[in-house]
Amino acid sequence: MRVLLAVLVLIVVVVAVGLWLQFTERQAVDTVHTVGSSAADRVDVEVAAHERLSTKDVQVALAGGAISDYPFGTYDTDIAFRAELGGEQVPVRMLLSNQDTLFSMSASPVPSRQEAVVGLRLARSGSLLVFAVFMMAVMWALAAALLIGAWYLTTGDEGLVWPALSWMAATLFALAAFRNTAPGTPPIGCVLDWFAFLRAETVIALGLITVVITGVSKALRRDAPPT
Repeated sequence: MRVLLAVLVLIVVVVAVGLWLQFTERQAVDTVHTVGSSAADRVDVEVAAHERLSTKDVQVALAGGAISDYPFGTYDTDIAFRAELGGEQVPVRMLLSNQDTLFSMSASPVPSRQEAVVGLRLARSGSLLVFAVFMMAVMWALAAALLIGAWYLTTGDEGLVWPALSWMAATLFALAAFRNTAPGTPPIGCVLDWFAFLRAETVIALGLITVVITGVSKALRRDAPPT
């Protein structure tokens, strides 16, 4: 009963933390940042992703990090709008909100006279970060489980244990498919790979090879004719 009660409490805590993270992330997505002039005679610019706009998509250079920093990278950029009417510049106010669930955004207005200028800092969203860290933990857990199994197989008297070899080989290839489910399609060579995926794949491959070599040598010694 104590174990069952502890498990139930743990489940409640995990669900509560998940709900809190989802609520805070939803609040951040719903936040609208206002920068620019507050003059009554002005031009308002409203920006939101995945909406039909009459403007063209513009590529914005991001500084402060590389795409290979996934999932811990942070990026900075500035966005500015200015407008002219009759050849004269008019005040501009910009309303900016984040509609990308893969990123969290913080905005800080940059002082200007009539332009709307905002400095943005982008980071991976909380849900993406939690999932990526969970993936890395699972990768290391699978590698550790395979190492324990390999240790028992190599120290025992059995030869080639085919069910165990099937499990190890399946883990080796399944881990690559699991890695490709990471949200945001991270590039090969990112932090996720160097912290967990490539290391875990190496451990699993070496463990599998060691088990095969040890099993074959034991089987050959067992089948050798007595002298």
